[in-house]
Formats: sequence, C-alpha cells, structure tokens
Amino acid sequence: MGFRYFFVIRPRAFVIFGIRSRLYSHESRVNLTVTSNSVGEFRLTVLNPRGRDPEQEFRDLPAPGEGAHPPINFHAFAACTQGAFHHNTRRAIAENTPVLLLLRGDFRASQRALADLKKHGRTVVVSLKETGLHQIAQQLSNRARLSRFMKIVAQADGCIATTPEAAEIYQSARWRLRRVAFIPTPYPLEDQRWNFCLPPDEQSGIFVGTREWDVPSRNHFVALLVARQLCDATGEPVTLVNLDGYKARRLLTELKFPEGKLHVIEKWKSYPNYLRDVARHKIVLQLDRSHVPGQVAGDALLCRIPCVGGDGAIERIAFSKTCGEGRAITEIASMALDLLKNADLRGAVVSESEQRALEHLSFQAVRSQLAKFFAQLAHAQG
Repeated sequence: MGFRYFFVIRPRAFVIFGIRSRLYSHESRVNLTVTSNSVGEFRLTVLNPRGRDPEQEFRDLPAPGEGAHPPINFHAFAACTQGAFHHNTRRAIAENTPVLLLLRGDFRASQRALADLKKHGRTVVVSLKETGLHQIAQQLSNRARLSRFMKIVAQADGCIATTPEAAEIYQSARWRLRRVAFIPTPYPLEDQRWNFCLPPDEQSGIFVGTREWDVPSRNHFVALLVARQLCDATGEPVTLVNLDGYKARRLLTELKFPEGKLHVIEKWKSYPNYLRDVARHKIVLQLDRSHVPGQVAGDALLCRIPCVGGDGAIERIAFSKTCGEGRAITEIASMALDLLKNADLRGAVVSESEQRALEHLSFQAVRSQLAKFFAQLAHAQG
C-alpha cells in the first residue's frame, strides 16, 4: 500500500505541502503552473531580526562541519533554496528575494522588520521561531506580545508553519485571510555527505532523544523509565544528553540503571559529531508530546535509524508506524523492544522512513513546496 498521511483539518483552512498538496480555498483552485525552471530558480531569504545566529549564504550545500550553522531547522529553508539566512534587515532586503520572517523575543524587532520589508516591496511570510505547542502558549501569554503577533500575522503576505498545529493557529489568527501552509523543515537526505549510517554490527543500545526534565510535555522522566525497562529486558545500553550538570546527574542516580549501562554525554558537540554518536545506536526513543517540528526525528533520518515514540511533525511523516501519536506508552515500549531485538525489522522501518522522507522532507521536495506556495502568493497579489 502506498504512503498516505492525512491531518483532519477544517475545510478551506490552509495549504498542506509535503503531505498532499491540496488547496482548500476557492481562490486557490485556479491552475497554478510551477515549472521545473521556476522551482530551480526559486531562492528564499530567512530573516531572524537581531538574532544570534551568524548570517550565512547557502550558494552550495555545505558538507558536515562546514559553514557557520548546519543546514537544519529554519536554516534549512534557506539552504534548500540556495538562499540566505540573515539577522540584519537591510541585508535581507538586498537579497531581492521573498523573505521568511521569524518571530522571536518580544516580536518588536520582527514587527519593525516587516514594515521595512514591505516598504521595499518584498513578499514576506512569517513563522514563530519556536513552534512547539508549549512554546507557542508561553510566548503568547503576554498581552503586548500577543497584540504584536496578531498584527504581524494579519499584515504579512502569508504564514509558513513547521507543524500542522501551528498552521491551525496562524489560520485562526488571520481570520478570513488564506495563504497559510504547513511545510516541514527539510533535511539534506539526497546528499551522501549527510548520510551518517553505520552497519548494523556497529550499532547498539538506545539513544534518548529528549533532555528537558522541567518541560512536562517532553515526558523526559517517563522516557528514561521506559529506557531503563528496555535495558533490563535486553541488556542494551542507554545514552542520553545532560547539559544541566550536577542537578540532572543526581536525578539520574535515582533511576538506578544497571552498572555500566548508562552513558551520559555532558559536553557540547558539533552537530556532525553529535550525529555520529546517535548513529551508533539501534533506535532513538522519546515520549515527547509537544508537537514540535521534530529535529530529533530528523537527526534519526540522517543516521538511518528508527525513531520511536515522539509526536513531532517529522516523526508523523517519516516514522508514522513508530511515532507516539495516538499510542499508549506500553505500546511504544513494546515496539521499541521488538526493534531492539530484530535487525530486519529495524531495516524495514529505516527503508520506509527514508522513502517517505525523500518524497516529503528532502531538500528537493521542500524547495518545490516553497516555490509552489510563493507562486500562489504571487498569483493572489497579481
């Protein structure tokens, strides 16, 4: 059976690209032809006003370890279109391309940037920089910030959401305005330099994908309990990241993992070295219920190992049979146990996830989705 992945949404609500390209509004039923040339020529500038990430041109896809920032998360939207990532509005304007404007902090800088970009005739779509449901709720609990958010979303030419849930929020905030798209963050799956796969005989153990004890929706504590249970049942070691120092270390001692079975990474690593650590494991395990874009699952895709138990957008697309959406913890633990014991089963999950990801999450696939969405905006403005 071919891959099908649907979200239940209100009719006429927004465009879903990357799952099934379908336009729900009457105005968007016109025949929008996007040629291969227009897709190939499309470039996008991502602007994070006054942000800390260094500015970066993506004329060519950098190899692992090259460039100021790896081509993931919002940098990936620039990278997949051979565009640019800026924090300076004037330099973003000078790119003379459409702009994806990120909303961060108190949104003041984003609001000023939107006014400047529109003054210079740029097509501007917006997105919150942090798009987990708990992060959105936290950001919009402040009255002044909420007021700016509502004005920015209404004045922008459209919105790009990296999760279906964020798309629903943007569409509701835009009232009767259309032009909201769910486009997942892409990963450079076509480039073999970004393939961190290891042979099965070089893989062992469980990598715990979460690390935040104090965010309830992450369910980090419960994920560690499940990992310990799996460790007891299989003898497989468990690896996790702890960048919180002594406090988290004390919490871990209370879980009483078997001697020598718990490996804790406590130093920051470059992204390629982090992926090399992840790739040495049989599975990635998490119980995150934050409805985030899904970088943990994206990392697993680059490492070609199964990701089990989360509900991020990328997990729901690429790992639909092992994600946590609609599944009880006991079911997730059972799936993880089967995967740890069965190399053929792991191989089948990886093969299926890679095929889905190439169709919907690769740089080529998402570049096409972006080009089609901006073609729709151009038609609406014309």
